Amino acid sequence: MPRALEPAEPILSAEGTPYSPRYDDVYHSTEGGLEQAHHVFLAGNALPQAWAGREQFVIIETGFGQGLNFLATWQAWRKDPQRCARLHFVSIEKHPFTRQGLAQLHARLEDLLPLAGQLQAAWPDALPGLHRLAFEDGGVILTLALGDIETMLPKLVAGADAFYLDGFSPARNADMWSPKVFRGLARLARPGATLATHTAAGFVRRGLKEAGFDARRAPGFGGKRHMTVATFRPAWKVRRHAPSPAADWQARHAIVIGAGLAGCAMTERLASRGWRVTLLDGHDGPARQTSSHRAAAMHAHISADDSLLSRLSRAGNQYALRGWAALAAAGHPVGWHGCGVLQIGENEAEAEAQRAALEALGLPESFVRWMTPTEAATHHGAGVPRGGLWFAQGGWVAPPDICNAQLRRAGDAVHARFGVRVDRIRRHDGAWEAIGQDGAILASAPVMVLANAHEAPRLAPMRHQVVRRVRGQLTTLSPEQVGALGQWPDCVVTGAGYLLPVAEDGSARVGSSYEADEGPLVARTAVHAENLERLAGLLPGASAGITSLDVHAMSGYVGVRTVSHNRLPLIGQMPDEAAAAAAAAALRGAHLRDIPRLPGLYAALAYASRGLTWAALGAELLVSQIEGEPLPLEADLADAVDPARLLLRALRHGQVIRAEEHSGGTSG
Repeated sequence: MPRALEPAEPILSAEGTPYSPRYDDVYHSTEGGLEQAHHVFLAGNALPQAWAGREQFVIIETGFGQGLNFLATWQAWRKDPQRCARLHFVSIEKHPFTRQGLAQLHARLEDLLPLAGQLQAAWPDALPGLHRLAFEDGGVILTLALGDIETMLPKLVAGADAFYLDGFSPARNADMWSPKVFRGLARLARPGATLATHTAAGFVRRGLKEAGFDARRAPGFGGKRHMTVATFRPAWKVRRHAPSPAADWQARHAIVIGAGLAGCAMTERLASRGWRVTLLDGHDGPARQTSSHRAAAMHAHISADDSLLSRLSRAGNQYALRGWAALAAAGHPVGWHGCGVLQIGENEAEAEAQRAALEALGLPESFVRWMTPTEAATHHGAGVPRGGLWFAQGGWVAPPDICNAQLRRAGDAVHARFGVRVDRIRRHDGAWEAIGQDGAILASAPVMVLANAHEAPRLAPMRHQVVRRVRGQLTTLSPEQVGALGQWPDCVVTGAGYLLPVAEDGSARVGSSYEADEGPLVARTAVHAENLERLAGLLPGASAGITSLDVHAMSGYVGVRTVSHNRLPLIGQMPDEAAAAAAAAALRGAHLRDIPRLPGLYAALAYASRGLTWAALGAELLVSQIEGEPLPLEADLADAVDPARLLLRALRHGQVIRAEEHSGGTSG
């Protein structure tokens, strides 16, 4: 479990330079931070010349500090007519400043103030993990890795073109300059990657050389005679699993099958990278199936051990909120209601476990804190039986509004074909083809994304990816029924079930069941009764009013969730099960990166009841894989959602013993 982050304080030295009492060192030269950034880091990496005309350029930095190097690089990118199409800046920081702290330090930046203001506005809470922030309509992408360098560096999945080594001096912060760190940088270095740092310490050059960098001294900045620059030129053959190069697609065209939350998010993210998208769906418009209901809640997941689910949930929540804000800023609001979410335990024992988890994690109160039942009743009208976790950034939204906003944002880049059912898919002449029921080719493209939930196993081999359908029913209470129950909360309340605030028409929703997918998708009276029992558990004061309600006269929404074996989604490149079976003996000790993949075929599936949480982040993860960009998730989290994870387990246990033919119509 990661330790809580300790924010840095905006303290100035006697000379007026940002200073860290923790390391007894300044953040940059007393002769000017911006000037140092230009001399040491940009010029030391031959920037901006090195990125000229490229589709993407990736910089990895050790030590974000107040962000001067990032701001200077961003400014240089803006001024350069030959700039790369996308600049990725990945930076590790153990002690991030708060937004207010950054504002204090940035106040004297003059020409950089407009950019600094944008950085401050997008600045995340001090939550461990990766935070992806986009600027310049996606032209500049900052990925902040908040945590200790020895923890975060091995979890980065990226191919670096340049490195900025900007930790405090080796004498004050030796952990930033260790052989382990240098080897970690080499693991991420693309051939010919450059490196620059203000230090001229001999052991740093020797450590870099041992890791495969050709390191040498160069003229330093200000009063420093020397600094260090380097180029990645290992004397040995680069290991088999080198960092991915930037993708070089001959035709930037993709097929997305499924127009729910997963498919529409994928369409928008591909369009943001300049792709044309053919979107196929069997219904008469977007968000007509599982994503069709008009109210769904979103909040993070908390566990004492900060489990994979909790970390993925936290990352997904943060990315979704930023993505929806960007849609709104572009003129496509999604109608997000950030009313907050109160999660209570089912009983006192579970409530105590919630409090213990909260104390153990030490997360910032702006993200989650404890709320007493008195506060819940007084400030939110929520007469809950016990206290719970308060997620101030949580709320609810109508999924179809998100889908429509994403498709509007994609604009002319998307060609949507509704009312067409894909009967099978196949790979032919280096492209994926979607075949209709009449045998006609509906679309052909080098990349295909399966975002069609439980329909996916019908199209592609998924013998080792277990998915099942789970039925869920919500109950809609009319304005009169809501009035009969007394005071109704103005926030989402969740526990053993959940309730949503009153909608504009005066109705409210309560749910939800989680049951086997059996019978027709119609509302059942018995399930309405169960939902009312859930409501009574959340709001005991409403029990008397509930008995007066006629469950036979109630209506509601019924949908089907697609769920994996461990309730984590399937997001990534699809495995080639036939090739894996043919090489099963050699793959007994394999890792996920060793699994053969179907070229150009990807999945965004099994989002269960967390489509709001995972759709946007899953789409960004997939488009990053397709483009060969830095991933927005740590390596272990990307592995946790990899569609090949159960195939890997079967190979390791010797359960894949013979080659099998492709099924589901993926013939080549």
